[in-house]
Amino acid sequence: MLLIEDDADDALLVEELLHDTELHFELTTSISLAEARSEVASRTVDCILLDLHLPDVSGTDAVTAVRAMAPHTAVIVLTGLSEKQAGSEAMAAGAQDYLVKGKVEAELLRRTVRYAVYRSRTERAAAEAQSARQRAEENARLERGLLPRPLLDTSTVAVTTRYLPGAEQALLGGDFLDVVESDDGLLHAVVGDVSGHGPDAAALGVCLRIAWRSLVLAGHHGTELLHLMERLLVAERDTQQLFATVTPLTLDQKAPAATLYLAGHHEPLLTTSGKTLEVAAEHGIALGIDPGHHDWPVTIIPLPDAGALTLYTDGLTEGHNGDAFGRLGIEGLLPLINTTSSTDPAAHLDSLIRQTRTLNAGRHTDDLAVLRLGWGFHPT
Repeated sequence: MLLIEDDADDALLVEELLHDTELHFELTTSISLAEARSEVASRTVDCILLDLHLPDVSGTDAVTAVRAMAPHTAVIVLTGLSEKQAGSEAMAAGAQDYLVKGKVEAELLRRTVRYAVYRSRTERAAAEAQSARQRAEENARLERGLLPRPLLDTSTVAVTTRYLPGAEQALLGGDFLDVVESDDGLLHAVVGDVSGHGPDAAALGVCLRIAWRSLVLAGHHGTELLHLMERLLVAERDTQQLFATVTPLTLDQKAPAATLYLAGHHEPLLTTSGKTLEVAAEHGIALGIDPGHHDWPVTIIPLPDAGALTLYTDGLTEGHNGDAFGRLGIEGLLPLINTTSSTDPAAHLDSLIRQTRTLNAGRHTDDLAVLRLGWGFHPT
């Protein structure tokens, strides 16, 4: 408990009354709002007993100031005998209750403190529940923008995706992915990662994902597609510091082959005959780093009759590898993939992500997006 009272005699009377209540408490006394602020910042306080006449603040302004610095702490106001309206005004300003000095008995104080703390905790629980609901609603809206349903018609390619925010209870970030099949039967996929975290990165990620789908369906591909996406990024970003790494990929099931561009992104993974390896591909510059540079070389990958391509963001590899300083990297990821046995792609991805997160142990927080394209072509 924290008593904010500049009158030493009144403070002593309150302390004696508290001892008579038989409550289990630890009491700290501050003589000003400024002194109380440092106490609240340095320890957990369940209940504040507040005098309305302090050297640096008075009246309902004192209640407002205390609620601002300790919004989830019970506040009980101490008023004088002549302050008939002060108590109700204090409660209107946010106090849980009030007591009149000189008319307080131990039993009344005990009940008032216990009720105020209970009410404050109930309010805090309600606020946390409301915050959780808002996070869930915001995540649902972001998921619709960042993680749309694959747009497939005749394709036999199996699409498996996973997306996790970097921190527990966090909003989704700027990672995005998408898969669409065009009218000519080609399968187009993308994975991207906007630099930074939070709503700005997520909003830009949604814009880039929607732009990619719209441009692909309109017939734009290759460096032209990346150029148009970069123009949009530059126009929509709030700061020049924001950029995006992107891997657009086109899978031709008839060839069979995959055409990809690495715009600041890392290589995808190719799985065949139960073995996963990193694909050798040429690198280009991330979108927004040097607008107008247009350095995006193409890589064409011949595909086996049966296999899978996995595109992912660096949240899968940048976590720790189990020790204090080492990072997992692709060198640590590939052994995990190749030793995780499962014939079900979804179960395999879930197991892989659990293992990487266990090794990381919460030390590095970054969003994670994974897109796996699996096939079993019939040779002609």
